[in-house]
Amino acid sequence: MMDEKIIYNTNTLFFYHTLILLGVLLAFVVLLHMLYHRRTPSSIIAWVLSIILIPYIAIFLYFIIGSRKRKNRYKKSSLVLKNQTTDKNIQNSIDGVLRNYGIADAAKNIEFKLLFDTVETYNELLNCINGAKKSIYLSVYIFEYDKVTKEILKALIKKAKEGVEIKILIDSLGSISLYLLQHRLKELREAKAEVEFFMPLFEMPFRNYINLRNHRKIYIFDNEKVLSGGANLSHEYLGATQNKKQWEDIMFLIKGSSVEQFFEIFASDWFYASQKKLKFKQHEKEVEGDIFLQVVPSGPDMDKDTLYEVLLSAIYGAKEKIYIITPYFIPNHALIQALIIAHHKGVDVKLITPKEANHIVVNLVRSSYMRELEEAGIKIYLYNGAMLHAKAILFDDNCVVLGSVNFDNRSLFLNYEVATFVYNDEVIKKVKDWSDKLISNSSFGTKRVSDMRRVFENMMRILAPQL
Repeated sequence: MMDEKIIYNTNTLFFYHTLILLGVLLAFVVLLHMLYHRRTPSSIIAWVLSIILIPYIAIFLYFIIGSRKRKNRYKKSSLVLKNQTTDKNIQNSIDGVLRNYGIADAAKNIEFKLLFDTVETYNELLNCINGAKKSIYLSVYIFEYDKVTKEILKALIKKAKEGVEIKILIDSLGSISLYLLQHRLKELREAKAEVEFFMPLFEMPFRNYINLRNHRKIYIFDNEKVLSGGANLSHEYLGATQNKKQWEDIMFLIKGSSVEQFFEIFASDWFYASQKKLKFKQHEKEVEGDIFLQVVPSGPDMDKDTLYEVLLSAIYGAKEKIYIITPYFIPNHALIQALIIAHHKGVDVKLITPKEANHIVVNLVRSSYMRELEEAGIKIYLYNGAMLHAKAILFDDNCVVLGSVNFDNRSLFLNYEVATFVYNDEVIKKVKDWSDKLISNSSFGTKRVSDMRRVFENMMRILAPQL
């Protein structure tokens, strides 16, 4: 009996020693991986603290969500958009920098329509669906199943039965409920529409890095016009009637050369999800317009962090004003310093963001960054209306950046995103007027908090690299 107890204790001790040794070895591997990929000190510190506090859970999470630019057989192929214009005139310094990074030249478009109203966005989307004759391609992060999207699905089913080619790409994590309850898509699929989920959560775990999500919103109709911006498909973003709870957002409609570049992004994402290639079919000769747009994809399928670096360059290059409209303001140190330096140069820097974001953690983390800007003299406006989900950055009177990109680490370094740089006086003025309207319904400055709260907010910066 005594011998059995000794053997049991020895085996137990051996098991725990092996577990500890394995944990130390894996932690060392994680640290080497971070150093090899030149992670920022803040990111390394955040992961090391996590491994100390919750060792085995943190190591497991690192291998799932810790990678960004991947180099393995499951990596999505790199995106390179081809030029759509023969006009080599550089619009301004931002256009020039983007070209130097290998981004396609600013292309001429015949129409660019801004949509600030939820009902207008809903009607435009349904009109585009109902008017489509050849094809409808939709890529979306959130696709809820509610009273608004039921009408959208009904319109899509009708067009599919008429023979319109319909392909819908949905992010599996952003639309987790629809992903888990796919019987809701049965009628749509039976009508010959194709639906794919981007990085399905329960398939091929080594391919699916849960941290890298497709946050792009691209709605293409007949390869002739595209809707893009910040709005997902649910009752929060659009509807047939006005609702005080509906979120504030910006969408835009494009007709012209840039549609093909949005198609290229969609086709690349679609191939990754379905292994099926799409070819752009232009139904008639495109007439060149005078609205210059530059389509800039961002994410793990780009070889460089081009969008981030160009935004940083544009902040340093601004001479008069920088207006940032974003629901989630969690920048890195370089962006914060660039904004503070711009302010000290005499640039009018304004941040317009929701009074309360829709995530408690985001509210806590962003506060420290907003106070840092405020203490440097930068103006902070907290929007008092419904959740402000719009994304726009205005640089002087030269350029406005619109699209799916938030001013945070997740959008700039982790997610698959798409931004549109617009070089058009009328569009820039409309966004400027709309931002002034938001400011008129905003509180100025952050509220005073206790010293303990400030310490806690500053400590929450540890989470910033993953938010």
